[in-house]
Amino acid sequence: MITDWDDAYANGDHIADAGSFPGMWAEHSSRFRDALIADGRAELDVPYGAADREKYDLFLPVGAPKGLVVFVHGGYWKAFDKSSWSHLANGAVARGWAVCLPSYTLAPDARLSQITRQVAAAINHVAGRISGPIHLTGHSAGGHLVSRMVSNTSPLAPGVLARVENTVSISGLHDLRPLLNTSMNDVLGLDEEEAATESAALLKQALPCSITCWVGADERPEFVRQNDLLANIWTGLGASTRSVHAPDKHHFDVIADLADPESDLTACLLTPISGEDD
Repeated sequence: MITDWDDAYANGDHIADAGSFPGMWAEHSSRFRDALIADGRAELDVPYGAADREKYDLFLPVGAPKGLVVFVHGGYWKAFDKSSWSHLANGAVARGWAVCLPSYTLAPDARLSQITRQVAAAINHVAGRISGPIHLTGHSAGGHLVSRMVSNTSPLAPGVLARVENTVSISGLHDLRPLLNTSMNDVLGLDEEEAATESAALLKQALPCSITCWVGADERPEFVRQNDLLANIWTGLGASTRSVHAPDKHHFDVIADLADPESDLTACLLTPISGEDD
């Protein structure tokens, strides 16, 4: 029985040298952006709406893109923006895909349902610029958001949703109801109705659906449970699902392999689940 819900969802308190990660992410991202700007393959701060944070960065491969990857950042819907994660586009870009990283309005200035609609608006916008299949991935709160994009109440335009071939939710939060018990909800402002309607695990998937739930094996038990929950439920509803516990990975380094074009995580993102993998 969980009695301390704040601790159950606390990541940095259980990661050695956790404070060093944000600076490292920012440094790696800046170097990656500089390299692609110099090569003429970066478009920064593309507006997809009128709000200050309704902008995305787009990174392009050499030659025509094979399709579009969208990475949605985490931070419990209340921290970070696209600029800390640019380097994570490297794996897919090196494999010939265009990669979009959107920012969105943070809580408490936006409710989670509004953030969901903003992410959909960003994907709809960039999908009009990049042709071909769309693959979605996101980390933590971003895992929640990409899972919502492929639920049966997805705010994506129907034509865009039909192009989504594969989704990887990394350390995703798929049932938001436990967060009602945390102090962070003072910022998020979730109520029971919104927690239910925005929880992918309480919704059906949009079919056909290929989704991998990927979590670090060393993450907090609640994140492992949340990861396996969606794969379990949506398997029973007819989706092609997979649950992966990445060995020796915690919440802050589980995403690092997206920067590696040869990693298992990048391969998982770029390859929809086949019938043999179900």
